[in-house]
Amino acid sequence: MRAVIVAAAVAFLVSLFATPVGIRVFTALKAGQPIRSIGPSTHQGKKGTPTMGGVVFIIATVLAYVAGHAALTTLPEAQIAQVGPTITALVLLGLFVFCGAVGFIDDYLKVRRRNSGGLSGRYKLIGQAIVGGVFGVIALYFPSTNTETVGSTNISFIRDVDWLDVGKVGSVIIFILVIMATSNGVNLTDGLDGLATGASIMVLAAYGLIAFWQYRHWCADPNYSVDYCYAVRDPLEIALIAGAAAGACVGFLWWNTSPARIFMGDTGALGLGGLIGGLAMASRTMLLLLIIGGLFVIITMSVVIQVISFRTTGRRVFRMSPLQHHFELAGWSEVNIVVRFWIIAGIGVAIGLGLFYSDFLTAVS
Repeated sequence: MRAVIVAAAVAFLVSLFATPVGIRVFTALKAGQPIRSIGPSTHQGKKGTPTMGGVVFIIATVLAYVAGHAALTTLPEAQIAQVGPTITALVLLGLFVFCGAVGFIDDYLKVRRRNSGGLSGRYKLIGQAIVGGVFGVIALYFPSTNTETVGSTNISFIRDVDWLDVGKVGSVIIFILVIMATSNGVNLTDGLDGLATGASIMVLAAYGLIAFWQYRHWCADPNYSVDYCYAVRDPLEIALIAGAAAGACVGFLWWNTSPARIFMGDTGALGLGGLIGGLAMASRTMLLLLIIGGLFVIITMSVVIQVISFRTTGRRVFRMSPLQHHFELAGWSEVNIVVRFWIIAGIGVAIGLGLFYSDFLTAVS
């Protein structure tokens, strides 16, 4: 637990104090966020606010991961379950950094062209698919000494579902789809000051708790004797990275909450989404993510419903999608929308954690 706390604290402090530096740097580079003219009129006042802030909390998370491992070396040898970087860390941090890199290209093109076009949707999806494919292969084809891989060939809910084995190739395809879905889900949620950041903090914290619980009830731990255990790889690494990312986002939220001094941009949104998808796959809770990340699902579905309705009937279900902009046009204030959506995100996280823990209680009772 010490390593997780150290990583979260270091990430928070680095992000909190580095974000103002990022604000000054991106402002000097004139990396202001272009605002679409078709959006709510209140957004026009945000024009020129520096973007690409995701760079700060991605770097903070990586530095905090190193600090967390440094904290591990201070423990007695008997308490150290994982020493040194692992394939799990490579996959999770790789998804965070390289999905963020796809977003960075998009942000850079927006800033350079001075419009909100950026990277075309097709190329953005291709970039996400490539990143998901590369790390999906690593997750499925590089087992540990106890033959455990980061990903699983089984569809998972609270743990692997034994009768839903889709094979390695099928699992890589599903891995790609999950990363694409989560990265775009967080990206669609980003759009109001602090909304995606606050929701992501809750989801990341939930995965930190899940992974640490798995670590304390780990099948690979020779000191754990209870029959019910979790067959995951490197759960302490998962907890450490989730905790570090959550801490980094808390530090960033200080500057990103309304009125935002900086936006995370696609750099942060795609990076966070890729990481969250990776955490779900590594902790074997793929379908549980639909509940834990319920806000992302709701907002994504609002876009899907809007597109299908308009293309089939010529009518719009919402005033504007994603859903948060519908409520803006309905007259809700930005702060009200963000707080109420955070409440929805918290409810999803609470239900997801409740289901996860109740499964354990049922199994050991």
